[in-house]
Amino acid sequence: MTKNISIRDYSMVIALVLIWGFFAFLSPDFLTPRNLSELIIDLSITGVLALGMFLILIPGQIDLSAGSGVGLIGGVASVLISIHAFPVWLSLLIGIFCGVALWTLMGWIIVKQEVPAFIITLGGLLIFKGLFWMVIQNSTISILHNGKENIYSSLTTYNLSSENGIAFALIGFLALVFFNIKGQKQQKSFGFETENPEVNFMKLFITGQLILLFTLICNYSRGFPLSVVILIASVLFVYILTQFTVFGRYLYAIGGNSEASFLSGIKVDRILILAYSLMGFFVAISGFLQTSFIGSSTTTIGNLMELDAIAACVIGGTSLKGGRGTVSGVLFGALIMVSLLNGMTLLAVSPEMKFIIRGSVLALAVWMDIKLSKK
Repeated sequence: MTKNISIRDYSMVIALVLIWGFFAFLSPDFLTPRNLSELIIDLSITGVLALGMFLILIPGQIDLSAGSGVGLIGGVASVLISIHAFPVWLSLLIGIFCGVALWTLMGWIIVKQEVPAFIITLGGLLIFKGLFWMVIQNSTISILHNGKENIYSSLTTYNLSSENGIAFALIGFLALVFFNIKGQKQQKSFGFETENPEVNFMKLFITGQLILLFTLICNYSRGFPLSVVILIASVLFVYILTQFTVFGRYLYAIGGNSEASFLSGIKVDRILILAYSLMGFFVAISGFLQTSFIGSSTTTIGNLMELDAIAACVIGGTSLKGGRGTVSGVLFGALIMVSLLNGMTLLAVSPEMKFIIRGSVLALAVWMDIKLSKK
């Protein structure tokens, strides 16, 4: 049994083409290799955070504290490296530990104390923002270790050679195709609906074309960024986790019907807490990438990034009610969001208009999700 083709299957591609065409028409610099290379790095940062948000939205939860967490974790690592002269690897490890610990704690409060996720994560947004400013003392903290470049500062500036970049992109795409085919066969063997073969092929074909295009652009400009390697690894990890593990199936089951999942024997509490723990891990990685991209830890890092991550998921077809969504959709949604922000920056759109447009896109995405879900 195959799913019927719907407008949702092509809406993201159409939207992306229209957005790129619009900005390319108004700004010739939009499609230059240099700008597209910057856009790819932006995609890596937003995409990693959106993948973590995806794991939260699938079981019907929400996280409004992710943006503040991005700043906090990046700031913690920066202070340890620059001010306290901790080894870079240890500082990053401590940052990841802090992220996982904080989000595990939030998950525990949400699940065990039965406090709505909206309230807890909204409180986390304010608490983490305050802690972030305290950690960096409302100043700008360098990410250099003893004034020298390091792996932290190189996350978004180091580029692989052309040959290594092409090889890594090819391996990533082939792995995606392999697991896609395996997933289709697995769904068919269980008697579940499978995606229309033509639609599935077109998605893989378009994804492959985008990967090839981005790889060529990167090689033509400065090389294949290390941040993209991190994004591809994150995509494969989340895809395998959600499609080929019991944990992933439980996430979708809980999002579809939490009470029925509990009655069927699924340890709902444990699954939800683990989902928040994974969110903490992705917040930390995104924090490192964002801080590396800026070149230092400042008070503005992470502002509204949680909304961009949520918008990327919803635009990509992830339901805010839970139980529905795909990794490929999240990636396309993130690409649409960073394309909008990048294009508006090139056109020198005022900050207030950027807020209005980002808010409108989020509201429109939720409205479309509700309307398309009824069809």
